Amino acid sequence: MKILVLNAGSSSLKYQLIDTQTEDNLAKGICERIGNKGSYLKHKVMGREEIIVKKDLPAHTDAITLVLKTLLDGNGIVKDLNEISAVGHRVVHSGEDFNSSVIITDEVIEKCKQNAELAPLHVPANITGILACREVMPFTPMVAVFDTAFHAKMPEYAYMYAIDYDDYKQYKLRRYGFHGTSHMYVSNMA
Repeated sequence: MKILVLNAGSSSLKYQLIDTQTEDNLAKGICERIGNKGSYLKHKVMGREEIIVKKDLPAHTDAITLVLKTLLDGNGIVKDLNEISAVGHRVVHSGEDFNSSVIITDEVIEKCKQNAELAPLHVPANITGILACREVMPFTPMVAVFDTAFHAKMPEYAYMYAIDYDDYKQYKLRRYGFHGTSHMYVSNMA
């Protein structure tokens, strides 16, 4: 089974294509400078030379389109998008709505939109990545992996700041904990 993992940042898009049976990283790359002049894609298929594609990428949708095209053409290792069994999307912020990874539904996307104000440089790009993939791969399962989920179960005394409770309710101010996917990996390895 091949899984595509996407990490859409404010001006970049990182990706990896992983074979879950062999645990091999089949291909990986990054689109840089999305929305800026001089944007490009670096693409590496394991065992081959890295390629660089210089192309204007005005939006994340353009970057995802280029990534999928590159995975499909002679530089890639996928003959058809149906070979990709699922897509995992890193989503920076889940607010208080999710404490684990979830299958992406319209309701999940709506919650992400509501939480976009908590990470305005990242969550809109994450949503764009999800929507672009859903458009070209409508029957492929998509999963949101929230960066804040690892820390979501901390007790209230650990996440509340010494601020007025009304500010917490109105502005969602609290400690959320970030880089959860990294913390989870490191704690599992330890």
